Amino acid sequence: MQPGYRSTGYIALTFDDGPDPVWTLLGLDALAEARALATFFVIAPQARRHPALLARMRAEGHDVGFHCTQHVRHDAMAPGEIEADLTSGVQALSGSVRFLRTPWGFVTPATKDVARKHRLTLVGWTADTEDWRDGSADEMLARVEGNLLPGAIVLMHDGVGPGATRDGCAETVDVISPLVSMARSRSLEPGPLHELSRPLPDRNPDYAVSKIGLERRPRV
Repeated sequence: MQPGYRSTGYIALTFDDGPDPVWTLLGLDALAEARALATFFVIAPQARRHPALLARMRAEGHDVGFHCTQHVRHDAMAPGEIEADLTSGVQALSGSVRFLRTPWGFVTPATKDVARKHRLTLVGWTADTEDWRDGSADEMLARVEGNLLPGAIVLMHDGVGPGATRDGCAETVDVISPLVSMARSRSLEPGPLHELSRPLPDRNPDYAVSKIGLERRPRV
């Protein structure tokens, strides 16, 4: 945090689909330079390959959350498959894990049951950079500017996941500094998720329950 700066609230910067040996490393460097903290929702096989990145996240004060073992929507998985995916994945993340974000933010009744069993808090987002597209850092910043409010949860990606139309995360790295500056200009400090007040949104905001009980598919 900058000397003399005082915040009146928090936002959460969150990253999915890592850790990546190139982009997560650069993202951590950018966060360190900005003196900002974030939450990383990691994919278990990637975490096994890059344990040093998880160790650095925790050492620098970031939250490590679980994303998935297989990047598959939960509405396409049986309850037993969701249980197996989460159980095996969390075991791969040595150290405490308290947050879960599902692939694409899809949440089913089985998702909630498994999360409750493992004492994990489901987390969605409120501001989407849509950085999986091949857009610039300025475009990403413009997409979240209107939703950068106290308690906002900003979605970004430090890995190239399924459905992405880009081949790297350079623009996501580039947006970190101006995003932090914009937040602080509004007296909001980027912090880890555990700093935010409860309750937290648990899913993709485009994945809403309609009046007839059917869940609408999100845009991505």
